[in-house]
Amino acid sequence: MSDQSKAVSVLTMNTLAFTVCFACWMMNGVLITYLVEHGAFKWTESQIGWLIGIPVLTGSLTRLPVGILTDKFGGRNVYGLLMLISAIPMYLMSRANSYEDFLWGSLGFGLSGASFAVGIAYTSVWFSKERQGTALGIFGAGNAGSALTSMGAPFVLQRLTNSGANLEGWRTLPKFYALALVITAILFFMFTYPRKVENGAVKTMRERLAPLNNIRVWRFGLYYFLVFGAFVALSQWLIPYYVNVYLMPVTMAGLLAATFSLPSGVIRALGGWMSDHYGARRVMYWVLGSCAVCCALLIVPRMEVTLPGKGVMASMPGTVASVSDSEIVVGEKKYSLKETPATWSNVDSSDSMLLLPKRAFWQKAVVNPGEKVLKKQLLASGVSVIYFQANVWIFTALVFVVGIMMGIGKAAVYRHIPDYFPQAVGVVGGIVGVIGGLGGFVCPILFGYILERTGIWTTCWMFLAVISILCLVWMHLVVQKMMREKAPQLMRQMETGHTT
Repeated sequence: MSDQSKAVSVLTMNTLAFTVCFACWMMNGVLITYLVEHGAFKWTESQIGWLIGIPVLTGSLTRLPVGILTDKFGGRNVYGLLMLISAIPMYLMSRANSYEDFLWGSLGFGLSGASFAVGIAYTSVWFSKERQGTALGIFGAGNAGSALTSMGAPFVLQRLTNSGANLEGWRTLPKFYALALVITAILFFMFTYPRKVENGAVKTMRERLAPLNNIRVWRFGLYYFLVFGAFVALSQWLIPYYVNVYLMPVTMAGLLAATFSLPSGVIRALGGWMSDHYGARRVMYWVLGSCAVCCALLIVPRMEVTLPGKGVMASMPGTVASVSDSEIVVGEKKYSLKETPATWSNVDSSDSMLLLPKRAFWQKAVVNPGEKVLKKQLLASGVSVIYFQANVWIFTALVFVVGIMMGIGKAAVYRHIPDYFPQAVGVVGGIVGVIGGLGGFVCPILFGYILERTGIWTTCWMFLAVISILCLVWMHLVVQKMMREKAPQLMRQMETGHTT
């Protein structure tokens, strides 16, 4: 078999394995919620949060050591063994009867989340630099495994438990996932071939970890904190967001949240192709710029703000003769008032979609008939009201764009790694994956803490806008520095505008 055919076979199996592993990694989000909602276990919200977050944390923290093992022993061996090892605690989850059992089982099968670090390194060694972006993008589309669990596992649980009548039926679900891991591992060994990065004289652990001293690695990690960590966090955070902000039922909220997560996973392949054809750095400019703009637009909350406006003052002293919504009469002097718009009471009608904020102004009398007033005394106060609907469909469209750009960005970030660290793809990919995975664990906690302190739901978008701008500025400064070092004359011409 030719190397090209082997490369295609390896990429196909890598993508399949990553899809299965990612689906397993996200199992608790559905399983734990289902069991608690049906009364099988009575756990607190904090306990539920830990059970959902523990696999994410485990998979993230183990990406670095798994990446090191991949560089040393090759992706084929490490990937296959990782799936077989993850299948054991996944199967044991079916026998869990206490919180501690679930905690240890989650800690174990969370190893499946480290599959990303293996797949990135193993895919890279089979493709040339010109094709690595596309290959890594196709592999990364395995992120869609989370959407498969989110959409499919609830229906499977309904069938296994007979719609909740036989709750013990849930124990079959972890067995299904364990079986899927074992079958995938067998197919993986059958249709993949050994190959690893040639590290030359690099032997010691210190030498293998040497790339971590490079600030570029941590910059890539910050990018991935945004495009992957925030993606994982928003996949979970958007459901309560829709429920609380737009008063939607959970089923509808879940469907709209899926419009963010599912396309983002699938679009990653396009991100790889774009990185190959336009350059990963240029793609990251588009990604970070788009995320910054969209998150900035999403910051503006659904609101109605009342402000003081221009009032009406008496031009001379006298006695108030009459007061109506349209005028005030003082002596023989008439003062016209701006009336409340008739349509203002229906401004938040569900039948209308407001793209831009709507403003209204009116004046309200503050004096009564028979009252004596002095010159320059206030007769009517001005009321200015600004209403912003933050329409749910416009909101969803912006969130959809953010999801698409994050999916493209995930591929673009990893496209940088083989170029800058060709001898340490596993290690560097591992630490970048760790930082990104920690983002998925930390961001929901930060979102909740900021929301609790401010009471404003859009603070999550404020946080992400700041991170996007920080990444964009940092990357631009680095690009400028590289230009000054490698093409100082060209850089001076660009800065001064002179072509001589």
